[in-house]
Amino acid sequence: MIPRETVGKLRARFGDAIQNHVEFRGEVTVSVAREKIAGICGFLKTECGFDMLTDLAGVDNYGDDPRYEVDYLLYSFAHKSRLRLKVGLPEDDMVVDSVTSVWRGADWHEREAFDMFGIRFCGHPNLKRILMWDGYPHHPLRKDFPLAGIPAELPETAIDAGKVERAPMLGGPFVPTIGTRSSVLREPRQVDTVVENIERLKNPKKKEQV
Repeated sequence: MIPRETVGKLRARFGDAIQNHVEFRGEVTVSVAREKIAGICGFLKTECGFDMLTDLAGVDNYGDDPRYEVDYLLYSFAHKSRLRLKVGLPEDDMVVDSVTSVWRGADWHEREAFDMFGIRFCGHPNLKRILMWDGYPHHPLRKDFPLAGIPAELPETAIDAGKVERAPMLGGPFVPTIGTRSSVLREPRQVDTVVENIERLKNPKKKEQV
């Protein structure tokens, strides 16, 4: 079943819960009501052949309303086709039903979205942080989270228990700097040989070959 036909079946079965769809470069994305997401996913798996959840990700559309969304990337082995679902979540109510009852593989994906964005998945069998420690008060993939990080206290059980400081940013790979050496010189990994490194140290003003 191709994605266009799938959209028709979804509209016939779920009506207004299928809010809109977009086709771009052969990929179909369907926005759906969050109240129906588990039922829609179950229908897509059993009736439309989308037997694999390849990914599930949180998204922060900072400045938009709703600010957050969850994207579900589905694949059908039988039809060799893909389909993307989107569910919007307002900032003051970041809750959506879990789809672990449909695809067991959603377990860790949902935990990551919970950890990094603070999105809660109702019915998840073990919704706890997967990357950051329990009790960490922030969600690092939100767009208002500073790139340098926020100081926080590590739990006493951690190997390096104590205060986590902000990451140093000067010369970092993600921060443009003014009047400093290029990344070729700042990053030792960019130097091909010891001879080249010595040559650059001897002639720091020599024009770089990039």
